[in-house]
Amino acid sequence: MRQGSAPGSGLAKPLRLWSQRFTFLSLMMVAVALIALSKANSPLASRVRSQVVDAFAPILAGVSQPVDAVSNWLGAMASASNLRDENTRMLAEIERIRAVQIRVAQLEAENTALRKLLGAPAAIKGEHVVARVIADPGRGYVRSLLIGAGTRDGVRRGHAVVDARGLVGRVTEVGERSARVLLLVDINSRIPIRIERTRERAILAGNNSETPRLLYLSEVSQVQPGDRIITSGHDGVLPPGLPVGLVTGTDGGIIRVRPHVNWGRIEFVRILSYNPKGLVRPATGAHKRLP
Repeated sequence: MRQGSAPGSGLAKPLRLWSQRFTFLSLMMVAVALIALSKANSPLASRVRSQVVDAFAPILAGVSQPVDAVSNWLGAMASASNLRDENTRMLAEIERIRAVQIRVAQLEAENTALRKLLGAPAAIKGEHVVARVIADPGRGYVRSLLIGAGTRDGVRRGHAVVDARGLVGRVTEVGERSARVLLLVDINSRIPIRIERTRERAILAGNNSETPRLLYLSEVSQVQPGDRIITSGHDGVLPPGLPVGLVTGTDGGIIRVRPHVNWGRIEFVRILSYNPKGLVRPATGAHKRLP
């Protein structure tokens, strides 16, 4: 069964509606009165305005405090955001400066290496090419370097390769933009040399170790530890007088030589343009068959 309405509920709704209308009209009348008082210049109007302002001042102050707090908070947030942006910019600038410093240090190191390289002892005539070592593909039984210069730079097969300390090896393969250098310590390397003190000639044979050995020395050789080894130039491929290394001693009758080159620190090399008279060049046309 449907429940009945509460007593007086039908009368409350019209009363509430008339109360809202009366409140609205009252506020409108107060607003009009305040506007009229603000326009009046009489002492009574001034006192009334002052009393009204005094009455509403605490309310306005209480309302303004949260507004001011919110405004200050928003200002602080904006300042923090600006500080974060500025901090990010500063960090980026610091990283850029660090990168520039690293690059400057690298350029200084390369400049020093190039100056040393240009002062490498090579008393020969002709031109030379400076190249960077771009790879060390030598593994196992092959000791070689890949350099960033080729036929377009004038590099040819058989050219001697040196660094600031002495002979590195010779060019064995040449491309247009790169070349392969067989190191003098490679097992396939054979370098005609001369003992600088005694003027004896021999062959420096690589053995894939740090100390290649001398071959074909006479039994009455006067070679001693500390003797300087230079290229002899008798093969017509390598120029004479290039520093090679020092005799370190004998090992079971085998004379060992330690090259001047530090194999772990080769960055730049010089390819010496020497007339390789002893090198057999491939014919440009058809190969002639030997009888």
